[in-house]
Amino acid sequence: MKAKPLSITFVLFLGLAASIVFATGVGYLPITAGEVIQIIWGRLFADTYPAAINQAFPFVVLDVRLPRILTAVLVGGGLAVAGCVFQAILLNPLADPYTLGISSGAAFGASLALILAIIGITLPFWFSVPLFAFLGAIATLYAVFYLASADTRLSSNTLILSGVILSAILSAGIGFIKYLADEEVSIIIFWLMGSLVGKSWTDVVLVAFLLAPSFLLILYFARDLNIMSLGSKTSDTLGIETARIRKILLVSASLITAACVSVSGIIGFVGLIIPHILRLALGADNRVLLPACFFAGALLLLFADTVTRAFLPSELPIGVLTSLIGGPFFCYIFRQKQLGSVSQ
Repeated sequence: MKAKPLSITFVLFLGLAASIVFATGVGYLPITAGEVIQIIWGRLFADTYPAAINQAFPFVVLDVRLPRILTAVLVGGGLAVAGCVFQAILLNPLADPYTLGISSGAAFGASLALILAIIGITLPFWFSVPLFAFLGAIATLYAVFYLASADTRLSSNTLILSGVILSAILSAGIGFIKYLADEEVSIIIFWLMGSLVGKSWTDVVLVAFLLAPSFLLILYFARDLNIMSLGSKTSDTLGIETARIRKILLVSASLITAACVSVSGIIGFVGLIIPHILRLALGADNRVLLPACFFAGALLLLFADTVTRAFLPSELPIGVLTSLIGGPFFCYIFRQKQLGSVSQ
């Protein structure tokens, strides 16, 4: 691993830490960076705050803003890591949880859990939404591979097309669920557009609990993922159990996607933009690329959430903003890929 990629990753980490402090301070009630640090330090180590600090600031920082900000960090980082895994396995820059339909599958499962709660079927909400989201993500992943299995080469283009088809079907299913929701449909609509409004420490713990082991497992197989990019024949020759590791990585990335979707709704294109840009800047070594994707994805979603929360006249669903950013970028990548295919 070269020093330059590692230094860029370290800069991303420092930028994320500084951005968290900055984002915590901006809003209707402005708080300085020094006061934010004092409040967090006092909560963690001193259990008291300086007398000069406004008594309302600790509540605003610790109970209102920080849970939402940390949720944005975890969701953005998780989606970027999942996108990096899908792109590395499929060897296609257009692959991510959104374009493969995994996000739509998780959203369908989560919407099903929401409608069950609305009609009165008692399930623990904190448990049912992530569970149904994960089941939806895994079922969609299986369906994508089944639909693409007619192509014996299982090309990435076929997989992405299968994901687009299934996304359309799942969108129809979500539309039917919204119809069943009747007067409560606004809850599902706002959630499906992607939002981090009202997130609590429960959401932070939930995402971290599901994301951390999956991310560590993916990092453990980062070297194997590098070898797998050389082709299945080469990786098998070098002693890599390609089929088993591919399944482990796909399930881990799907679990991360499900965890993110279960608390934030559908937030598209984070997993598409970040891995593509960083792969150009840092190279294809997943041992460096995966941590860098987490920090950069966290930065992107934190930036988008801070803009919608603190700088716009009225709060825009964050999924709309990321789609406005990611849509043109997706078109650019697709066009470049077409031109590359033609030139070859």
